[in-house]
Amino acid sequence: MTGNNLIELDAFHDDDELNVVIETPKGSRNKYNYDEELRLFKLGGVLPSGAVFPFDFGFVPSTVGGDGDPLDVLVLMDEPAFAGCLVRARLVGVIEAEQTERDGETQRNDRLIAVAAKSRLHGNVRTLEDLGSGLPEEIEHFFVSYNQAKGKEFKPLGRFGPERALKLVEEGLRRFQKSKTKRTRAKAGGSKAGGRKRAKG
Repeated sequence: MTGNNLIELDAFHDDDELNVVIETPKGSRNKYNYDEELRLFKLGGVLPSGAVFPFDFGFVPSTVGGDGDPLDVLVLMDEPAFAGCLVRARLVGVIEAEQTERDGETQRNDRLIAVAAKSRLHGNVRTLEDLGSGLPEEIEHFFVSYNQAKGKEFKPLGRFGPERALKLVEEGLRRFQKSKTKRTRAKAGGSKAGGRKRAKG
């Protein structure tokens, strides 16, 4: 195991910008997942023919979402990045959603929406409303279809602005600190605490 654990990077670059670790670039049929134990990116799956990720997809480090994984974020930027690229991004909103697994378990799996800080095409975007109704609908449709292909259900609950998105990140930070404390105590007690594997979409 070598290199830094990307899960533990700072969530914020500064007061206005998030740090986002890209897992899957825009236009890719391959779905990549970060493996915290191996500290590298693994191929997690392949989308059906004709389906690709509409924007760069990654996670906010040092956060934990309702599904137990780091918070997911879709990043609008001018050109695709690459797996492992660290992108400074500005939150513009969130699509809150529930995801039902194949075993019937339902949990929250929100999708944060952000704009790359250095984006020229999306530099004026500050909220989801600035994107119009069409683009958020396309994003929702992608995740509904993506999960259907895996035998899961993705149910959008609502779209909200950057303030709500920021609150979700702050909640994720608190969950991360709690989980980190538990893992530290578990290691001190001699039990084995495994790292997170980004297996869920």
